Amino acid sequence: MDANKNAVNALLAEYEKAILELQNVIRTISDENLVFEADSQTDNPDCKSVQTILSHVVSSGYSYCIYIRNFRNDNSVRPEKMIRKSTCEYIIDLDTIMQFTRDTFDLITDSELERFSDSEKMKTSWKQVYDIEQMMEHAIVHILRHRRQIENFKVLLKPKQ
Repeated sequence: MDANKNAVNALLAEYEKAILELQNVIRTISDENLVFEADSQTDNPDCKSVQTILSHVVSSGYSYCIYIRNFRNDNSVRPEKMIRKSTCEYIIDLDTIMQFTRDTFDLITDSELERFSDSEKMKTSWKQVYDIEQMMEHAIVHILRHRRQIENFKVLLKPKQ
């Protein structure tokens, strides 16, 4: 293991753990329940059903890496958001996001993670300013928050027949 990547590897391990936990939560959700509108009151179109949440989580996973890649002058473009018809497809997408994230961090060392000047950080579309470490911490918590949201939705879903 590379001594210059202890913090990087820790971030990647925690991100993978969050993805695995999310995959375990969605594994038993039927295709019918995937599209069930569990929150008709929300104004957020990304939070109405398990399907919309997962599409948002996958799309966001690409976004975090694209911010980091572009910050490092890669000029990458985020793939279009995809709506899937089964949790199996989202599980594959989440595996793909994990590999995309690993690939993003292949050349990043611990010394690149933290920056203290806003001029050396990434400004997001939601107006936050992050260094690489903060972006990944946000990415991890983003998955955890939506995993909890889906766990709460599961209470409202129809039992499997």
